[in-house]
Order: sequence, then C-alpha cells, then structure tokens
Amino acid sequence: MKKKLLAVVLCGAMALSMLAGCGGKKEEAPAADATAEAEAGDVADAAEATGDLSDANIAVFYYTYSDTYISSVRTALDAKLDSLGVKYQNYDANNNQTTQNEQIDTALAQGANILIVNIVTSGSVDASQAVVDKASAKGVDLIFFNRAVEDDATAGQVLGSYDKCAFVGTDAPEAGHMQGKMIGDYLVENFDKVDLNGDGKISYAMMMGQLGNAEAIYRTQFAVEDANAVLKEAGKPELEYFDPTNTDKYQVDQDGAWSATAANNYMTTNLSQYNEGNGNMIELVICNNDGMAEGVISALNDKGYNLGTADSTLIPVFGVDATDAAKQLISDGKMVGTIKQDAEGMADCISIMAQNAAKGAALTDGTDSYNADAEISNKIYVPYAPYTGE
Repeated sequence: MKKKLLAVVLCGAMALSMLAGCGGKKEEAPAADATAEAEAGDVADAAEATGDLSDANIAVFYYTYSDTYISSVRTALDAKLDSLGVKYQNYDANNNQTTQNEQIDTALAQGANILIVNIVTSGSVDASQAVVDKASAKGVDLIFFNRAVEDDATAGQVLGSYDKCAFVGTDAPEAGHMQGKMIGDYLVENFDKVDLNGDGKISYAMMMGQLGNAEAIYRTQFAVEDANAVLKEAGKPELEYFDPTNTDKYQVDQDGAWSATAANNYMTTNLSQYNEGNGNMIELVICNNDGMAEGVISALNDKGYNLGTADSTLIPVFGVDATDAAKQLISDGKMVGTIKQDAEGMADCISIMAQNAAKGAALTDGTDSYNADAEISNKIYVPYAPYTGE
C-alpha cells in the first residue's frame, strides 16, 4: 500500500505538542502490594475524566537490548516518555519468550497499567495471545510494536481479540521490495564491475536474521525476486546463489538474533572456499539487517575488500535499518545501501498511543497521518525509505 511520507513528521509534531511542560520520571516499578493490581485497572477511567497522565505506570518489554535497531527505538522512546513525565520501566527479555512472559506478570503485579510489548516470538499467535490474555484479565491497555504478532493466515486474530490492544510496526514486505529494487538498479548500472570473474552472472550470498520471522521471510524473498525483475527488464541474467548445494539459498542466524557475529562467521567460512583465487568469488551480499551487514563487511575487510580505498575492491553489501553504523559504512565507501526503518517515527507513534491509553481514549486516536492496515484498523504502519547516503 502506498505510504504517506509525511507520516513521521506529522505524527512527531502531534506528539511534541502534547509533551510540552512535562518532566521525565523513569523509575523502577514499585514493589507489589495488595492494591496495586486493582488500582491499575482503575487508572484509565480516572485519566479519561481528567486528562491527567500522572497515574500512568508504563512497562516496556523489549525482545532483546542487543538488537541495534531495537536499541535505537529504546533510546527514542525513553526520550518521549521522559518528556511526557510518566513513570515507566524497561525490561530486556534477552530473546526468551518465557522470560518476557514472567516480566509481564511481574509488571502487572506491581501495578503497570499500560503495556508496550516487542514480542519475542515473532508471528506466533500463541505467544501474542498469551500476552493479550494477561492484559485483558487486568483491563489494561496493550501496545505491540515492531515484531509481528500474527502471520498472514491468522491476520487480525490476535489484534481483534481485545479492544484495548493495537500494533505499531512496518508493512513487512515493503523493506524486501525496496531493497530488491535498490539492488537491481545498482547492478544494472554496475554489472560488469560487480561481475568479478566475467562469467556474465552475479553470484550472491543471503544473510537471514531469523527463521519463521515475517520480516526476515519477506526480506529474504523479495530482495532477490525484485532485484531479478529489474535485471530481467534490463536484459541481464538473474542472480545466482553462490553455493549450489544450499537449496535454501540463505544462511540464517541459528540463534535468531540477526547478529553481526553470525554473519561474520558465515562470511569468513564462505570466503575460504569462494574467492577470486578459485574464480568463484561472492560478488554481492544481501543482509536482512544492518547488523549482519556489519559482520559481513568485517569479514570482507579481513581479506582486503571493502576498505573504502581506491585500490580496494568493493563487494556490494546491502542491509536494512539505516543504523548509525551502517550510515557511516556507506559514507566510508564500505557499504552500498540500506533501507531506513524509522526508530524515531516508531517511538513517536507509540508515545501517542501511550498517551491515549493514559487518558482512556482509543489507542489509535491521532494516528491518522500514518497508514492503517486495509483490513485491521488497529494495525498502524511506519513507512520504510531507501538510504544510500546523505
């Protein structure tokens, strides 16, 4: 669907207008007492009558602090909540759904009345519904963000089960489509330069962040499909996966952490067999995120590639997120491009929803400048954008 490019600016301005005059109050969640849980369920009604945010007790649950993009969202959201002057507590699940569930139980027992959840098990109805059930049992508002809570086959099942629940994220296929077009356009313009062994084809590697994750699946699929469509239209051959024995045509982080370490290990091993000396060098690397791109570039650097110097061969590497580190690599001539996943825009929209929750309003009030899913009105999208340098 067509995204509104002014979404982040408009939504951010709206958030700032509501934040004026407030001071931050990030605190540890108070110790549980006999009345904490009962009070949590009464806050929304009181806030609706007064418009006061002082009774808001927000718990924010991150799937892991180690994810670079998620860290940028956390920094931006902390700043928004500090400006609101509300009490909030962050939790790190360290990529463990059981840990996150226990953290949610603890937060609710300590009186949390707004839950903001970056689910660990992406796309799992069972995992997401369990969180919804915890929130609905206490009558508190629930804002999911970033990681899918359903898959295509179950779309709307979780988000439609509770009227005080919403999702802020991205249109999962969009990043893959954008990355694929970016890659295809680059290769059409630089085909002969990229084709190091002169065989008339481009050999590529694909670094996948996590099995079963909707974003990873779509990025892996559409980055190649859309790049091939651009190549075909230009009369060029389609991409060829570097390892003919790997029928999956990707290498995945087995820990599901989208990590630079996993990508670096894969690429280091790859280059020991697939290199210019053997006439079968990997000529393109596509990564599901910028962290994995960093790991790949580090491995290439160790072999003298992508050093950003005139005498160093550039193997095109593409990522997703537009992290500060990736932007620097692009500026240094070590990486070609990435797809911006807007951490500030996501934090802005989450903060608007949190304010709505504290005031007893519908979570999606004031988010019209964003795009809602065509069929699921409480599923809000923050748009992606291509990035190849300032």
